[in-house]
Amino acid sequence: MPRQVTESVRKDPPLEAWFAHADFAAAFVVLAGLLARLRNAYGTFLNPDEALHFRLANQTSLLLAYKQSLTAAHPPLLVVLLYFWRDLGTSELWLRLPSVIAGTIFCWALYKWLAQADGRLTGFIAVVLVSLLPPIVGLTAEIRQYALLLAFLAYTVYFLDRAFAEKSTRLMVLSSFFLYLSMSVHYSAFLFAIALGIYGLWRIFAERPPSNLISAWGFGQALGVGLAALLYKVQLSHLGIGDSRTVARGFISDFFLRRSYYDPAHDNPLWFVGHSFGVFQYFFGQLAVGDVCGALFLVGVGSLLRHRGMTKKGALWVALQLALPFVVACIASFFHVYPYGGTRELAFLVMPAVGGVSVALAQMAGGNWVRGVALCLLLLVLCLIFGKPRQPRMDRADQSRGQMAAAMEYLRRNVPPASLIFVDYQTDLILGHYLCRQLPIVGDDSLPGFESFSCGGYRVVSANYKTWMYSDSNFVTEWNWMVRTYRPPPGEKVWNFQCGWGIKLADELRSEFPEFRDLQVASFGSNIQIFPLTVGQPMPHESRP
Repeated sequence: MPRQVTESVRKDPPLEAWFAHADFAAAFVVLAGLLARLRNAYGTFLNPDEALHFRLANQTSLLLAYKQSLTAAHPPLLVVLLYFWRDLGTSELWLRLPSVIAGTIFCWALYKWLAQADGRLTGFIAVVLVSLLPPIVGLTAEIRQYALLLAFLAYTVYFLDRAFAEKSTRLMVLSSFFLYLSMSVHYSAFLFAIALGIYGLWRIFAERPPSNLISAWGFGQALGVGLAALLYKVQLSHLGIGDSRTVARGFISDFFLRRSYYDPAHDNPLWFVGHSFGVFQYFFGQLAVGDVCGALFLVGVGSLLRHRGMTKKGALWVALQLALPFVVACIASFFHVYPYGGTRELAFLVMPAVGGVSVALAQMAGGNWVRGVALCLLLLVLCLIFGKPRQPRMDRADQSRGQMAAAMEYLRRNVPPASLIFVDYQTDLILGHYLCRQLPIVGDDSLPGFESFSCGGYRVVSANYKTWMYSDSNFVTEWNWMVRTYRPPPGEKVWNFQCGWGIKLADELRSEFPEFRDLQVASFGSNIQIFPLTVGQPMPHESRP
C-alpha cells in the first residue's frame, strides 16, 4: 500500500508551511516547466528528426500518412496526430505544441504518482527536476515521440498503483489504456511494459487481490501482447532487414549508437552495466552530477528496500518500479535488442531515474521540506551552470528561425530557377520543409542511392538515409555518382546546400583538397552552408571505392 504522509502545518516555519500546500506548489513548478518548454520550442527552425516526422505526416490522405509512418523506426501514433494537427497550422511552435503540452502533463503525472507512492516531498523534488532540467525540457519540446511516451507511461503507473490500492477494475482498465497509447508512440514502451508486467505479477502473488482485478489485469496484458505482435508484424519486422544481425537492432545500430549495444568481443559485462551512469549523465546534462545522481539512485532504492518509513510491501513495490525498467533495458542491450547508455532512446527511464534520485534526496533531508527542496535546487543549479548538452545539437542562435529565413532568401535571389541543388539526407529533410513551404512532397527514389523532388522551381537531389551527412570522406564519391546518374551538362552550376547537425563540409573540403581551396561559401550561422560547384571542374580522386 502507498505510504500515507501526514504533515503538521502548525509547527512548521513560514517557508515550510508554504510547502504544506504541496499540490499548489507543484502546480506552480509545472507552470514554470511549461514556460521553459514554450521558450525552447519557439524561434528555431526544425532539426532533421523533426522535419522527418512532419514529412511523414504531411500527406494528401490519412492512409498515405499511415503508410509513410511504417517506413520510420517508431509506431504510427505521432504521425497520425501530426496529420490532423497540421491542418490548424504549420509554424514551428504550433507543430511542437503537442509535445510541449504532453511534456507538461508528464510533469504533473509524475508528481501525482510519486506523491502517492512515496510522499509529497519526493513527488515535489521530482517535479522540480523534470520540469526544469534542460535535457528533459529539450526532449519534451520537440516534434518527437518522447513527451507523449512519458505522459502515457506516467499515467500508466499512476493508475496501476491506484488500481491495486483501491481494488478498482476501472482504474486497471485505464492503466492498460495508457499503456497501449505508449506502445503506439514509441517501441521502448515495450521494455517498460515488460517491467510493469513483472511488477504486476509480483504484486498479484503477494497481495492476492480480488479475482475481478486479476482478470482485468490479465486481460489488459493479453491485449498488450496482441498490440505488440501487431506492431511487430506490420512495421518493426520490416525495419533494417539485411542491415544487421537482428531486425530491431539493424535500423539504428549500424549507423549510430554502435557502442550502446553489448558486444562480447569488446565489452566486459560488469563495465557495460556501468552504462547506467551514462543514462543519468544524459538526463541531468552534466557528467559529474550525473554520476552522483546514479549513486543517489542506488541509495534511494536501497533505502526503500530497508523499508524506510513504509510498510515492507509498500517499500518493495516502489523499489521494483524504480529498478525493473533499468534491469529490463540493460538485458535488452545484452541481447542486441535495444541500445543502453546516455542516449535519448532511453527517455522512458526518466521516470524511474528521477524518481530514485528524488527518493534519496527526500531521505537525506529527513522529511524536512526546506532541506529537501534546497538539495534539489542545488542539484538543479549545478546542472544549469555546468551542464553540457549532448550531441547531436545546434546552438540556439545558429538554429534561429531568422538564419533559415536568410538562407531561403539567399537561395531565391542567387540560385536561378530550375537549378539543381545537391544535398545530404538530413539537409533534404529540412530543405524540403522550408523550400516547399510546408506543402506535401512527392519524392522520386527510382535511381539507386539517391532521392529527388522538385518544388519552388528547383530540383533537389539527395543521398538516401544511409548517407545521412556529407563529409570530406564521402562527398567526392557521392558527387561523382550523382553526375553519372543524373547527367547534368558540363559547365552547369550545381548548388550544394547543407544544414542540420555537425555541418562542416565546406570547411573540410577547403582544408583537405587543393581543388576546393577557393570554394565560395555562404554561411548562415554554424549550421547552414551554401556553395556552388561546376559540373566538369577538377575534382580530387575518390576517397573510397
